[in-house]
Amino acid sequence: MAVYTEVTDEDLDAFLAAYDLGAVLSLKGIAEGVENSNYLLRTEKGTFILTLYEKRVNEAELPFFLNLMDHLAAHGLSCPQPVRAKNGEALGRIAGRPAAMVSFLEGMSVRRPSAAHCAEVGAGLARLHLAGADFPMRRTNSLSLSGWAPLFEGARLRAHEITPGLETLIADELAHVSRVWPQHLPDGVIHADLFPDNVFFLEKHLSGLIDFYFACTDAFAYDAAICLNAWCFEPDASFNVTKGQAFLAGYQSVRPLGTDEIAALPILARGAALRFLLTRLVDWLDVPAGALVRPKDPMEYVKKLRFHQHVKQAADYGLLV
Repeated sequence: MAVYTEVTDEDLDAFLAAYDLGAVLSLKGIAEGVENSNYLLRTEKGTFILTLYEKRVNEAELPFFLNLMDHLAAHGLSCPQPVRAKNGEALGRIAGRPAAMVSFLEGMSVRRPSAAHCAEVGAGLARLHLAGADFPMRRTNSLSLSGWAPLFEGARLRAHEITPGLETLIADELAHVSRVWPQHLPDGVIHADLFPDNVFFLEKHLSGLIDFYFACTDAFAYDAAICLNAWCFEPDASFNVTKGQAFLAGYQSVRPLGTDEIAALPILARGAALRFLLTRLVDWLDVPAGALVRPKDPMEYVKKLRFHQHVKQAADYGLLV
């Protein structure tokens, strides 16, 4: 989450005229994240998250995200639900941007996850995968293998600004994963961005998952690999195998991984590290002037990628079989 587009009082009044939410009590920008403009909105009828869609979000794909949240909530997953206008529509426009509101979830994200948090996230991710099993819509993952080379081409000439040799590291890694990327793994709806700031806890128990704007149709094990990167490394970029074991055990307690998924986990984790290295590289080099946003350091994922390059089997992540 972030703020790229400012919303004036006049913009907000015009937008909210289509809803039955009462008077506005407050509107506050949310600085975390890097993708869309987000605001915490309080009205007489409750608290909501107002999102203005920016950058990588294709407006034609917004019904996928909004309908998915409705579907997952109806299947028992704790996640935001779109707020619909008087005419039944969930999508509108504000300040020249497509926009929507979703319900506010109680809870707190954790900055230093424990193994117990990782176990909860593993189980929560598996529940998401099962809850989305009969969702009828599909969306191609534009930030999977086919999307990485175009991202790199847009940033490669400045990659050295992050660290010397980064262009060569990424080029070599792209060539490798393109040769060995697994095919035909079990797939369906995945979150694709389940970082700690997108998971809420209450009293050490998972209370909800948020920010589904990278959700797509892809391999379930790839989603698990993204979470290994996001949850199981320490601030010094060392992999915490206890956290990895807890995450994978939590996942398997709800949805056991198949033998093909287990075999693919090392290359999937490697590809996931490359994906976030590339998007962080692009964002680091291309932050709009004056944006209320904190770009995330690409070097974090350089270090994680180098770890994955030496992993040979899923047991190295703590998987017990």
